Amino acid sequence: MPEDPLLQLGIKIDRLCQGVEAMKERQEMVASDVSKIKEAVYNPDQGLYARIRQLEAWKSTSTKLIWTLFTAMTGLMSAAVLKYLP
Repeated sequence: MPEDPLLQLGIKIDRLCQGVEAMKERQEMVASDVSKIKEAVYNPDQGLYARIRQLEAWKSTSTKLIWTLFTAMTGLMSAAVLKYLP
């Protein structure tokens, strides 16, 4: 008994609609995830770029402090050596 071609077409259209719905849901999830990633990266107060800027500022400050301490220690050692030399 041959099946009705219109019934087969209706079944295939239903499957196609289900596939499109599933794809739409996945696309909405991806869009939501991309929005979250974008917010995490570009947030001006707590985003990735803000954290990197803070680390660079800290690194610059700590480097200057280390060089200042190194210079002071070298100067103190030199003064101590020159004081005890004849």
